Amino acid sequence: MLILATAKSMKLVLSTIFILLLVTCGLRASNSPKKRSIRDVDFKNFTFDWYPGKGWTVVNITTAKLLATAFIVCLNSPSISAQQSLSHEQFASDFDQMWSSLRDNYAYFDKKETNWNRVRELYRPKLDDVKSRSDFVTLLERVLDELYDNHTSLNTNLKTSPRIVPTGLDLWAEWRKGRAVITQLRSGFSAEQVGLKVGMEIISINGLPLKEAIARRLPKSLKAINGDARNWALRAVLAGTHDRPRIIAAKDQNQTVAVYKLDLPTQPTVDDYSYIPKVEWKMLPRQIGYIKINDLVSTEIVSQFDSALAGLRASRGLVLDLRDIPKGGNTDVAEPIMGRLIDRRMGYQQVVPLHEPKYVKEVSPGGDWTYKAPIVVLVNRWTGSMGEGIAIGLDGMKRATIVGTQMAGLNGGIFNMELRHTRIGIAYAGEKLNHINGTPRENFVPPVLVNLLDRRLSRFGDPIFEVGYETLNKLTA
Repeated sequence: MLILATAKSMKLVLSTIFILLLVTCGLRASNSPKKRSIRDVDFKNFTFDWYPGKGWTVVNITTAKLLATAFIVCLNSPSISAQQSLSHEQFASDFDQMWSSLRDNYAYFDKKETNWNRVRELYRPKLDDVKSRSDFVTLLERVLDELYDNHTSLNTNLKTSPRIVPTGLDLWAEWRKGRAVITQLRSGFSAEQVGLKVGMEIISINGLPLKEAIARRLPKSLKAINGDARNWALRAVLAGTHDRPRIIAAKDQNQTVAVYKLDLPTQPTVDDYSYIPKVEWKMLPRQIGYIKINDLVSTEIVSQFDSALAGLRASRGLVLDLRDIPKGGNTDVAEPIMGRLIDRRMGYQQVVPLHEPKYVKEVSPGGDWTYKAPIVVLVNRWTGSMGEGIAIGLDGMKRATIVGTQMAGLNGGIFNMELRHTRIGIAYAGEKLNHINGTPRENFVPPVLVNLLDRRLSRFGDPIFEVGYETLNKLTA
């Protein structure tokens, strides 16, 4: 009876898998940027009937060859083949591909203390311990950590993977006179909700004294441990990993130490956040317009921004809030937005390729009309990548006043590579990006700098907004 039941179960499982393979193949859009949904699958030539004792039967197929083709395509597709067993030689080949590609194309080695040859010496022998793709992902994550660069990462992760900064971080801390001080909190997320405050000193993370946790997280190949590396390690420790809730001990300004439990099921966390809508707008008192952009990736943002701007056409000035764009975005979205705010073609960012001459990237006016009233742009540590590009661009074009803290400070323009055997993707900073005055984008300081540690601002629920709103009112007076 057990053997019979098992055989029937296997038939059901195999039949179900076969159908899922068909659907999976229908959903796949190989080498195409367009994502498809189940509604895109053409089921005209398929009917699926259930026969008791036989399981699922596929009938009314135009040709039996379609089944065979679908099965072969799925077996040879990236998502299936990537799960097949890989040899030590294939892992080693992918390791060497990543290491040599970054050696030749990563744009920021001149600003790093990383000894890249030492990285290979340290980590290539660890390939002996790699038995699976997951093991290999973990090894590559450790290799990339040696660059202490939040703009260089894998396109895949595990439950045990470290969160990426700033996307996976809800509190920003910096070393101040040997103390790890919280300088900013991400509004609405776990760190803020449990009661952590700007100005508190971090004492420990998950029961481990902070300095010990930092020592473990620091890159191992550094010629010298500089401030950038120590701040990177601090924020990496505070971001934690996807699989483990964080427990942070912090000292307030009265020297009282308390323990805060983060990432609880009742708290909004960075792992599952989403903004709907992606563009918000309203008219504020004194006829001041307000637009908040929460995404610079999706192309529909452009039309949503256009609609918001049309609704605020009569405003005396505009507050453009870019403080929730940790994922960055792309120029196909950012440039049309900037184009609505200028009346002639202008340079907005200097690009410094690694192997070619530098040049200035330009943007052209767009839309049927130009918004010409004064603009204030709000930024913070979660203004990342292309959000930073918009801020320095509008500043360089003298089209807006930037108000807030320093931004995420993400390095350069992103390039992508895919490893031959594991097909793991790697995004890395392949060119430097500067303000049009030649200063690095990652070092930009807003002309109206808001110090959130200033106790005079503690009476405001949103100090950056309040300073920005008052700044705009002065500009429109």
